[in-house]
Amino acid sequence: MPHFETLDDLEPAGKRVLIRLDLNLPLQEGKVADLTRLERSLPTLKELALKKAKIIVMAHLGRPKGKDNTYTLVPIAEALKKAMVPIPVFFCEESQGPHVKEAIDRLGEGEVLLLENIRFVKGEEENDPAFAKEMATWADIYVNDAFSAAHRAHVSTEAIAHLLPSFAGRLMEQELKTLERVLEYPEAPMMAIVGGAKVSTKLPLLRNLLPKVDFLVIGGAMANTFLAAKGYDVGASLYEPDLMEASLKLMKGEKVLLPVDVVVADSLDDPKNHYNRDLSAIGQAEKIFDIGPATIAYVLKTMKRCHTLLWNGPLGVFEVPPFDYGTNAVAQGVTRLTAEGTLLSIAGGGDTVAALNHAGVLNDFSYVSTAGGAFLEWLEGKPLPGVKALEDMA
Repeated sequence: MPHFETLDDLEPAGKRVLIRLDLNLPLQEGKVADLTRLERSLPTLKELALKKAKIIVMAHLGRPKGKDNTYTLVPIAEALKKAMVPIPVFFCEESQGPHVKEAIDRLGEGEVLLLENIRFVKGEEENDPAFAKEMATWADIYVNDAFSAAHRAHVSTEAIAHLLPSFAGRLMEQELKTLERVLEYPEAPMMAIVGGAKVSTKLPLLRNLLPKVDFLVIGGAMANTFLAAKGYDVGASLYEPDLMEASLKLMKGEKVLLPVDVVVADSLDDPKNHYNRDLSAIGQAEKIFDIGPATIAYVLKTMKRCHTLLWNGPLGVFEVPPFDYGTNAVAQGVTRLTAEGTLLSIAGGGDTVAALNHAGVLNDFSYVSTAGGAFLEWLEGKPLPGVKALEDMA
């Protein structure tokens, strides 16, 4: 387990606490469309407020290149104010400079100040030491509760942790403990489900997971490359010929579970004309868009033998029914086993969260990480700068 200090080690009363949160929420017509990430930040915020800290919140929205009001945190501030009632929440229209300092100086104990998008500051993404020094004057203590941004070596996630006493927030603590449990100390047998479009984007993940799991289910379009490597004709399906050799190497042994049947169509534009196909019967013009019923049954039967499950990536084109059926059916099978208490189920990644939400099971897994890149890089075994900075200061 990474060693870092948490809120249990902190006496924040009367102190200025600078906290990095993940409030990168989806917006529709200028309003927040999904509060999940904000809601997961509330336990840390409310705990600090109840302990009479003066709380300064840093967060980002999107990827603005400089100051771009398209990415203002004003809608996020409104949502945060509602979520924190009766705790007072204020908004500062700047994220650097004297106005920030003035707003912090006005802050009372148990109150919250949200700064404008921290990525509006040029030095943030450059991990600029000068901006880090300015930021360090804002507070007495730093808390990182944004695991989803921990793979970025930015001022608000990395440099500032070296300049102030630094602690992990409750969400960061929960993410790291959960991931360590599933990767380092899983209850065997363990299954990993990895889906997605391309083997090339998931190869480091597959290589890191393979020695740790008992079964590795591969789905989505990336499975087509594995099927082609085994000699099957995948018709007009997306696959990566240059990664067939690497796929064959991963398939040595009995751990890798591939589709045994598939659902095909000529185009996503005409989803009504779809067919179940055995692997030997895929037409030249047909494209694979989902796993078939025999594959679903095969995966679920194997899963019943397992005690730990890690899921990253959908098993088909879940955005276009009926090609969501495979992902939905397997996800519902996971939740049944989770509810029975026989399976610890962990999922994460942007597409995965969207797919599980689509299947109506997002809240029925043991744990779902809202982190995308950070979740993937952790699974690949890469060090995360934001986590390492907390460890270095512990």
